[in-house]
Amino acid sequence: MITPAADRALPGGGSAALEVDHVSKSFGSTRALADVSFAVARGEIVGLLGPNGAGKSTTMKAILGLIHPDAGRIRVLGRDVLANPVATKLEIGYVPESPSVYEFLTGAEYLDFVADMYGLDPATRRERIQPFLDGLELAGHENSLISGYSQGMRQKVALISGLLHHPRLLVLDEPLNGLDPRSARVVKDLLRSRASGDGVGVLFSTHVLEIAQAICDRLVILDRGMVLATGTVDALRGRAGLAGSGLEEVFLALTGTGDLSDVVAALAR
Repeated sequence: MITPAADRALPGGGSAALEVDHVSKSFGSTRALADVSFAVARGEIVGLLGPNGAGKSTTMKAILGLIHPDAGRIRVLGRDVLANPVATKLEIGYVPESPSVYEFLTGAEYLDFVADMYGLDPATRRERIQPFLDGLELAGHENSLISGYSQGMRQKVALISGLLHHPRLLVLDEPLNGLDPRSARVVKDLLRSRASGDGVGVLFSTHVLEIAQAICDRLVILDRGMVLATGTVDALRGRAGLAGSGLEEVFLALTGTGDLSDVVAALAR
């Protein structure tokens, strides 16, 4: 049986949950990432932002060990992702943008399957899963086939799957997709609790800038495979020369798409 992450000693004594160090990746002639470097401290929520095609998904897949960088190194809690793939994956909770869950299973069966993969004993999985079902209002639906679930219900199952083994690094790609406002608030508060109370590092990708501004301690903005800017919202406001502005204006200014009046005028014809 695999030893759950919560019962193992951490490697090293550093404070970083995630270190992405000069990572580059190309697919043929297409450069996806170019010398990308950033870190997520334990207990910190970092937003990964960028336009479509900026390299966010490629970065996350590299962190998970699903793709191998052409150059650079990625460490999770001090472990090299490629040198220690199994140990690293045990420490990560991942929620993809479009979760693929086994539709021929019930919600309860799927969560039991995930718990088996992480070596959680029956008592521990019951103790952890039921509060999630209650808190996300899935209780009463757990014995129905996932094929009959709405998008939001599937997203809740994916979120529970990513959190139930108590990972020390969360990699979340648009995790609030399809959630109703109440459930979205529960998830946001839970992430803050896991970060501040348990020292979990969180990498949070979203296109909803209001969410990023509300929940993230620091932001990393990617554009065309490169780190365009990193820092707190206030620091990025200062860099963009937009003190007092919202994150949307700052993001558009930094990515060079601030003035969209011509586009809007053309579409309005």
